[in-house]
Amino acid sequence: MIAGGGIAGPVTAMALQRVGIEAHIYEAYDRGSEGVGAFLTLAVNGLAALRHLDLHDLVCDLGMDTPTMRISNARGKLLAEFKQPGRTLKRADLYRVLRDEAVRRGIHMEYGKRLEDATLTGDGVRVVFSDGSTAEGDLLVGADGLRSRTRTVIDPGAPRARHVGLLNTGGFTDGVTVPGEPGTSYFIFGRKCFFGYNIHPDGQVWWFANPPSRKEPTKEELAAVSPQQWRERLMELFRGDTGPMLDVIRATDEIMTGWNTYDFPTVPTWYNDRMVIVGDAAHATSPASGQGASMAIEDAVVLARSLRDGRNIRSSFAAYESLRRDRVERIVAQGKRNGDGKAPGVAGAFIRDLILPVIMRQAVKKNAMSWIHDYRITWDEPALRQAS
Repeated sequence: MIAGGGIAGPVTAMALQRVGIEAHIYEAYDRGSEGVGAFLTLAVNGLAALRHLDLHDLVCDLGMDTPTMRISNARGKLLAEFKQPGRTLKRADLYRVLRDEAVRRGIHMEYGKRLEDATLTGDGVRVVFSDGSTAEGDLLVGADGLRSRTRTVIDPGAPRARHVGLLNTGGFTDGVTVPGEPGTSYFIFGRKCFFGYNIHPDGQVWWFANPPSRKEPTKEELAAVSPQQWRERLMELFRGDTGPMLDVIRATDEIMTGWNTYDFPTVPTWYNDRMVIVGDAAHATSPASGQGASMAIEDAVVLARSLRDGRNIRSSFAAYESLRRDRVERIVAQGKRNGDGKAPGVAGAFIRDLILPVIMRQAVKKNAMSWIHDYRITWDEPALRQAS
């Protein structure tokens, strides 16, 4: 049984199916995620993991290739330009194709099933949903995201996610001309707010902004801010900065309701005898890492390999954690460092603009981020041997 039908859930189900394990997905919401969310980038390591499940070509029909990044400051000065291949696509499109492919492959998916509780039955797991219904299976995989109920069932003392001091909003804009070209992700350190955009080959501009927020707003507080208020706030934050921000914001018909940014520095317990967590449930990272979806996909493939090769369930879960924990926690820490640079204050911005070009030149020269993007899963190698 898989709790969660977002991105991690269907990929995990298809990975388990490949090693002969039948999976049923239970999604908390009463519908899919069509039209919901902004966009994300699948890095080359995530795309490579999809090849093991014959999903790479399916996903690469979506969005656009974005192999280059350019970073500027509020005065328009170029701070860094470097290659970081990936594919940028709408979250809803990624969800849709993964869901549809899972269903096409015969995987059962049920909506309106929010996990309430789960108990070990000796030779399996019994779950209770918020609507009072129940289900039983051999294993429970928690692909239920940042606020994972599976995580707290496994460990009632599991830590709470950390708010990293940034909000997110954005949109998709037609009919506005911005500097740049398709294939490059443009990032701008504004004086008061961070901004990023991509130009789709059809001319549409995909953008996001990260307003700083020391306080963690509640969901209700964020929902109470109207689209027009978001527009006015963003216009004020970027006023006086060099870049296309004001034109893009002004031209956007629908600005997304803002949401908080979180991460998990560490989640101490990932599994028990028959339950395990994957994706954001185990290691949510700031979007500044550019690795959230890719890490979830890697998890799915490694978990399936581990269950294929393990002597028993617990040894399989232990191998999965051993193969994943160090890597994902390093990426979470890197994402936090990247995010901290988005709202450092006046003095911090001055120092950042001085040292970032030097740091990036050295990083490119030494290929310092290769440990993130060059990671590849070897499907045919026994997982237990690799874990040891």
